[in-house]
Amino acid sequence: MSASFEDIIAQVKALPVKKLSVCVAQDKNVLEACRVALDRGVASPILYGDEDKIRAIADENGISLDGMKICDEKNDDEAALKAVKAVHDGEADMLMKGELPTKSFLKSVLNKEVGLRTGKTLSHVCIFEIPKYKRLLFLTDVAFLPYPTLEDKEQIINYTVKVANACGVKMPKVAPLAAVEVVNPKMPVTVEAAQLTQWNEEGRIKGCIVDGPLSMDLALEPEAAQHKEGALNRKIVGDADILLFPDIHAGNLVYKTIVHMVDNVENGNILMGTKAPVVLTSRSDSVEVKVNSIAVAAVVAENLKSNPW
Repeated sequence: MSASFEDIIAQVKALPVKKLSVCVAQDKNVLEACRVALDRGVASPILYGDEDKIRAIADENGISLDGMKICDEKNDDEAALKAVKAVHDGEADMLMKGELPTKSFLKSVLNKEVGLRTGKTLSHVCIFEIPKYKRLLFLTDVAFLPYPTLEDKEQIINYTVKVANACGVKMPKVAPLAAVEVVNPKMPVTVEAAQLTQWNEEGRIKGCIVDGPLSMDLALEPEAAQHKEGALNRKIVGDADILLFPDIHAGNLVYKTIVHMVDNVENGNILMGTKAPVVLTSRSDSVEVKVNSIAVAAVVAENLKSNPW
């Protein structure tokens, strides 16, 4: 089982090198991440964007572009479309957002002619490596779907299980989160969590263990189960692999709390439900986050060859 991003990178190095198509690459952190990814054998970047700006940023910051292909396109929207088309046409294995707004990036990703749409719900997963937690922790959805329906949550679980499998977690434990551990008809989130659990028990949701509704403390802290009646008999007792949030507000608040309050934490992010993996990080994300995300995209790209969404 992978317990760190170094484990994932070790997996990547055993695979054929994946080509990374970068939309509008004229960004310092993006170029640094591409350099690190290439040097570490994580990916081979293809940079789409204004070549003059790309080279100027690289020269100013001492970033070598050796070994990277640059496809010059001054217009950002056209550069994004060409980068997406390269993945659509099989010339690259995965896609990464560079120096353009997320809205414009997603417009290119969902382009009817050259985009990566599958007709399925798109969602987002963040993978955390937290020193205190002795396994990778997958959070979903923290950035894309505001209010997922029950059917959306089913798809999100299926997607995230595949990401976890690609990262080396074979039978992930999924915790559909709520404020309480019992079903309360006045709290629809708990009803949906129980339904997802039932679907898992019936075999409709496969390849994982679903146990909900579950509070955050029972999902993450084994000792918490010692103090709650019946908690020790749950399928998840402080050892969840996947946290399924009831809505984007809960997910995003937890995500940002971990990022800004937990020491020595690492994370990576990926968009799910597209034909190929999409690295969707914020401009403010560090080089390390971007490299981690590229590594996750690489193992997912390999996994999708035999196990598509």
